[in-house]
Amino acid sequence: MLEPLVRAALIEDLGRAGDLTSDAIVPKDRHATTVLSARQAGTVAGLDLAMLAFRLIDQNVDMNVHRADGSQVAQGESIASVTGPARAILTAERTALNFLSHLSGIATATASIVDAIRGHKAKVVCTRKTTPGLRAIEKYAVRAGGGSNHRFGLDDAILIKDNHIAIAGGIRPAIERARSSVGHLVKIEVEVDTLAQLEEALAFAPDAVLLDNMPVDELRHAVAVVAGRAITEASGRITPATAPAIATTGVDLISIGWLTHSAPILDIGLDYREL
Repeated sequence: MLEPLVRAALIEDLGRAGDLTSDAIVPKDRHATTVLSARQAGTVAGLDLAMLAFRLIDQNVDMNVHRADGSQVAQGESIASVTGPARAILTAERTALNFLSHLSGIATATASIVDAIRGHKAKVVCTRKTTPGLRAIEKYAVRAGGGSNHRFGLDDAILIKDNHIAIAGGIRPAIERARSSVGHLVKIEVEVDTLAQLEEALAFAPDAVLLDNMPVDELRHAVAVVAGRAITEASGRITPATAPAIATTGVDLISIGWLTHSAPILDIGLDYREL
């Protein structure tokens, strides 16, 4: 799954004529030693993609990992060293850093929420709000940051949202039709906005309920109403500042879309080292 993503990114960057700059300036037989360094503190993710970027340009490039995916790194800390043909290293540099910085940013953002709710049972999960084509690796980065994954796609489970309910004519027909159309191993989750909707949904025994944009006090009440009859998931504009209060309500899951669609990159650089 990884190689086509990296290969496509390299092709996008190389275009029709390749790396004009490196090919013109760097002798073909020149070797170099470089270091991938964290320019800020964070959590690492995406080293396999970075390595692929270098190796797809030239298999003689070697990468020695100092801090594995999921590791916490300090500002200025070395993540990995990259050695081999200098042209190949320079040509693949931006593609490698794009993947590594992006995924490390997601892992770092996830870790910030995980740390904020430490001591509570709630798990941090991502959503399907991902960059088209990059879902698998973005969800991997969430796991590297200590989080868990929600659905990977529409075929994983049934999630009945407000528009489904509106078009189906209500919560009851939506759940009944869903249950009659899928096998016994497929989970059914229902999104509810109010306590009244929650009571209605629970009457039809969904596997999970998504408690959308509820204030903390209402969320706590909702968890008490569910009383273990379904998995409870809190969602809606959750940040590291608001997550601790939400976790105290006893919800099982806290889902956050911005982890994958808006997390800032972790600033990582590639630095040349004189031999």
